[in-house]
Amino acid sequence: MAKRFAGLRWVAVCLLVVMGRVGFGLESVPKAEYRERRVKLGAMLKGGAAVVFAAHEPAMEYQDYRQDEDFYYLTGSNEPAGALVVIGAGPATVTRLGTPVPAHAYREILFLPMRNPVLEKYTGEKLDAASAGAAEKLGVDAVMPLSQLPDVLGAFIQQDPRRVRTVWTQPNDEARAAMKFVANVLGADELQVSPQDVTALTTTLRMVKSAAEIELIRKATDASIASQLAGMRAIKPGVRERTIAGIEVAKMMEGGCERVSYPSIVGSGFNSTVLHYSTNERVMEKGDVVVIDAAGEYSMYASDLTRTMPVGGKFTARQREIYDIVLGAQNAARAAFVAGKSKMGGVAMRGADAPADLLDKVAYDYINTHGKDLHGEPLGKYFVHGLGHGVGIDVHDPADYNKAFDVGSVFTIEPGIYIPEEKIGVRIEDTFYVDASGKLIDFAEKLPHTADEVEAAMR
Repeated sequence: MAKRFAGLRWVAVCLLVVMGRVGFGLESVPKAEYRERRVKLGAMLKGGAAVVFAAHEPAMEYQDYRQDEDFYYLTGSNEPAGALVVIGAGPATVTRLGTPVPAHAYREILFLPMRNPVLEKYTGEKLDAASAGAAEKLGVDAVMPLSQLPDVLGAFIQQDPRRVRTVWTQPNDEARAAMKFVANVLGADELQVSPQDVTALTTTLRMVKSAAEIELIRKATDASIASQLAGMRAIKPGVRERTIAGIEVAKMMEGGCERVSYPSIVGSGFNSTVLHYSTNERVMEKGDVVVIDAAGEYSMYASDLTRTMPVGGKFTARQREIYDIVLGAQNAARAAFVAGKSKMGGVAMRGADAPADLLDKVAYDYINTHGKDLHGEPLGKYFVHGLGHGVGIDVHDPADYNKAFDVGSVFTIEPGIYIPEEKIGVRIEDTFYVDASGKLIDFAEKLPHTADEVEAAMR
């Protein structure tokens, strides 16, 4: 009987483990949405071809593997070492020699490497072109062996050699090597024209987030909010910065994140004034402020949050003054936002002649007209970084900052003041999105914002 109950307990544990894995497995936008993205890319190619390579798994299994961002954006696949080819529809034409070239339709092919049974003992089972139902599982029109990529692309170019000018790929060594193989298929040492940079096209696509992407960023932020709150409650004099970082990372994982979005920053005292301090080795002392810039990644989508707390649980008058100015700058930028008009701007565009639609300029002007340093000088010079950046599959998602933010944009607003001689650094960062009505929405509205709210959360 005891053995039977022990067996039942073991089954129950296994079921809980399986259920946990299902609940926190990598989520995805609908497969149809990935196809829509590929079709949009195809339309941008004007009859040309795009080749997007997947990331390779590290040689040693203890090293992290993360899929190439553009490859994942277009496929939703975490299969390593493959390549996606998208060929845009093109009209009938005639070559320079007068040879007629028929019109060609849109095509998409996912090329996969051969499976390696020995390596799979370490990394897990993979798909290849021979795997049953591979195209259906991956949601693409066709799957082929990776070895056939040079032949397929070579044949496409050979049909009309002018097509070499409309080939797009990533600007990396792997893409250059692959294009050399394509040139060999065509009987040449090199292609006559270097491929164009496909990230110029994918950046435009990735700037606008779908409802499904917004939901994944929301989940990343919710887990990150819980993480920040856990960190706040653990901050005390005598605690090492690294301890707080560990507590926050554990809470992110508990919330379903598969990894951190970036190395966690827990900087106290003077370290609070070092923007990307990440050794997290100091022991916090009463009277310090501590800047915690930490957030997680949920199903390949990032969040980005920063809060500043008093180590002793209560801000000094001076720390509160600086904190309130930083929060005021964030609120000023939020209030100034107008969908379709507001742009981010940056450190180089803060002069009197800067356009009025730059959010960075609004935040800088607020900081520079509120409060002084110990020498009676304005505080603007202590706001040394830009106000924000795009967020998505990358924590610094690609974006064209010359364009205005519009519906579907996701970006941070993160003003900061860093005064080394006072050992006071304050940064407040939230990730925002522009909803269908053009309203700016804070993913982290539930996280404490004011100094009073921060002190209450620490209690």
